[in-house]
Amino acid sequence: MDEGNIRKLQPRERLDRCITILKNSNDESMRWDAVWLAGEIAEVVDPKDPIYDEVADLMCWVLENDDNGVVKHEAAFQIAARNMRKKIPDLVNSALNDESVLVKHESLESLGLMRAFEAKELITKALTDPDLAVSTTAVFVLKRFARLENTESVYKPYKIL
Repeated sequence: MDEGNIRKLQPRERLDRCITILKNSNDESMRWDAVWLAGEIAEVVDPKDPIYDEVADLMCWVLENDDNGVVKHEAAFQIAARNMRKKIPDLVNSALNDESVLVKHESLESLGLMRAFEAKELITKALTDPDLAVSTTAVFVLKRFARLENTESVYKPYKIL
């Protein structure tokens, strides 16, 4: 996954390299790797560091601009895995409007993982999605919310690495 030794780079240089790959590579497997490698930056920098927000913005750029559902799926996962709560509206947008069933599903699942209770009303719109995978994921997320909403449980991402 890191044949270019991108992990050895400092966060700024690493992010710049990932951006270049994401915006210029025709190889979706390389773009997927770049999403993952950029997402890892969020584990090594403080969430108050501006580069953390740049990583989050990049994940949303991928959701909006990449043409591959698997790459966009990974961006949605990274948003949830790194608990990038400012990007909840972007996940909702992808869950309701993306052309890819895979992306809609992962965006909904990510909202559930993040316990994005504030998006509950919007998530209910996915209940009528014509694709069974999307509508059943919406049912799952809403059931999870109903179970967790009145608890004091808070989502805390765990280190993936």
